[in-house]
Order: sequence, then C-alpha cells, then structure tokens
Amino acid sequence: MSRGVLSSDWAPSFAAVPRAGFLPDLIWPWDMKTGQSVPVSRADDPEAWYGYADSDVPVVTQWDDGKHTGNDPGSVSTSSASMPSVVFRMLADLDVKPGNRVLEIGTGTGWNAALLAHRLGAENVVSVELDSSVAAEARTALNLFGLPVCVVTRDGLQGYREGAPYDRIIATCGLRSIPHAWVEQSRAGGIIVAPWGTHYSNGDAVARLVVADGGESASGLFTGPVEFMKARTQRQPLVPHAEYVSGSVADGDESSSTVTEEQLLGGRFSVEDFVVGLCVRDCVRVTADRDEGTRAVWFYGLTDRSWACAQFRDNAATRVWQSGRRRLWDDVQTGLEWWTAQGRPAIERFGLTVDTAGEHVWLGEPDNPVPGGAAA
Repeated sequence: MSRGVLSSDWAPSFAAVPRAGFLPDLIWPWDMKTGQSVPVSRADDPEAWYGYADSDVPVVTQWDDGKHTGNDPGSVSTSSASMPSVVFRMLADLDVKPGNRVLEIGTGTGWNAALLAHRLGAENVVSVELDSSVAAEARTALNLFGLPVCVVTRDGLQGYREGAPYDRIIATCGLRSIPHAWVEQSRAGGIIVAPWGTHYSNGDAVARLVVADGGESASGLFTGPVEFMKARTQRQPLVPHAEYVSGSVADGDESSSTVTEEQLLGGRFSVEDFVVGLCVRDCVRVTADRDEGTRAVWFYGLTDRSWACAQFRDNAATRVWQSGRRRLWDDVQTGLEWWTAQGRPAIERFGLTVDTAGEHVWLGEPDNPVPGGAAA
C-alpha cells in the first residue's frame, strides 16, 4: 500500500468488508463534477447508490450533529465515510502487526474499525465515538459482519484507559491538538496516526508519531495532506466579524504588500496554508469569493480581537489593513518568507512532537522548531 494504493496484506480485509455494508440508505457523496454533496437514496436509485459507495469519494452520513432532517444537505457535515484511498494511506501509516491492540478515535460508520478487526481480530480493536446514535448504528453494522468490536460512547480525546496499553492509536477526525492521554495509553514504540492542523484553515496533515520509551512523548513526521471533519470539541471557533471590525476596514492601519493572491492561497491542500497556520497560531483565515477581479482575505486572532484584511486586485498591488495587538498580516508575511528561505519544503518535511509541555512543530528534525509552531 503506497499513497492510496491497496497492498496485498490489506486486500482480503477490503474484499471481506466493503464500504457499502456500513453506509445508511440515504447518503450524501461528494460529486466531483458539481463540486458539492448530493443526496442519493438506495431505495430510489440503487445503481447510483452502489456506484458512489464503491467510488473513491467521501460520503457524508450525518449533518448538523444529527439535528438535520430531509434529503437536501445540511449546514455542517458531522459524520462520514472517508475516501477509500485516504483510508488505505492511513492504515499503511499505522503499520499494524499480528496481535496488535488498536484504539480508534471516531467510529463513524464502523468501516475503518471493521477493516482493523478483520485483520487483527475484533477482540484487539476498541473504537470510541462521541455520538450515541452514530455509535449504535456502527455496532449494528459491525455485528452483522461478525466483527463485534467494542464500541465505546464517550469523548475520544480522553482515550480509553480501560483497554490500555495500545500498540496503535488511529483517529478518523481532524484534530487541532493531540491529547497527551493518547501518548500515556500507548506502549513504548507504539504508533499514533491522526489528522492534525491549525485553526488557520480547514486542512489537515496526517501525523505519524512514535511513542518514546517512558511514554512521556511521541514524535514523527507528517505523511501528507488530508481534510477531515473536526473533533466536535476542537472545531474552528466562530469569529463574529462585527466583534472585530465595528466600523469599516479603513479603521485599521493601511499598508501595501508584494504578496500575491496565488502566493498566499496556493490552492486546496497547499503547503502555504499549512505553513502559515504553523507560524501564525490561534488565527482563523476567511477567504471571500472573487468579485470583479478583487478578493478580500480576512484574518482573525483567537486570543484577542486583532484582525487584518488583505485585498487582492488584478494588476494592482495588494492593499492591507490591520488592527490590534497582534499584527496578523505581518506575521503571515513573515511566515511565508521563512518558508521560502527554507527552500519551500513540502508538508512531509515537517514533524510534530507531543509531550507533557504541549505540542511542538519542527522542520526536518525535532531540534529545528518552526517559528511560532508551538502550542501549550
């Protein structure tokens, strides 16, 4: 298995427990042509339903923490079945061995737990799910496949000490902080695989951490970009614009910049987003739609009411306004300059350490910290 290509050791499990067996009758797969989630009912259109179930696309199975009703997509997707290629990649990173005990954070449909259980035995897999209705449906599906995984309904950020120690821990939700409890509940040499990122954007990168002897720390490189639904208690905070900017943007200090829209945004899964998020912690970026050749990008501080706005216009210099204790645009620009000076390294060159003092992001080696890349 390499970068989403199924390997021979996992092929029997994927054949025995297909994703379709863990999906509800009504699903909202991501349609690549339209770029949006579309409702598909197994009862109304079984051919389309099975087509999407077998395709390499993410499939939403719950909206708005279960409060959503009807067939149309809801406001916020809150449970899903990941793209099979992403599941392949993360299981490859987990590198399970016969006899390993695995803790999964975020049961979802139960498909990932089923794959692990088929490979290792259901008695060696514990899965934790915060949503009781999601957990119940996953238990039912797992039992139908003869894979009675222990599915625990609780906050997975606490882990599950009752079943520790674990040889492997895998999270199927995006995180903004990896709990030290997972390190404590792992064996020395154990592996933690989790999508991790910052509040700067919705993107994540898969962290593959190896637990050190003594169980006080875990450290390792990122293996590539992904995007997952966030753990409920770590979702991006709301940023009410009016609480930051009470008047107009002109109330901020104005300047100009040579940074272009392409240099800042980069595109989906861009290294630029990832790096700026590392360098400018506790900051949310909001990107407006382009309008007549102009795009505004806003930055909001989460520790105070500092803000910045960069206005990109075709064939014109970038205009910037910023206000507050933190000069957010200056920090963003400094982060981009630092990345360029390092040779524009890819996401896979960065790494993460989790210890009793918090989280530390580094480039190349743990003793080379990223400027601003630490969080308590």
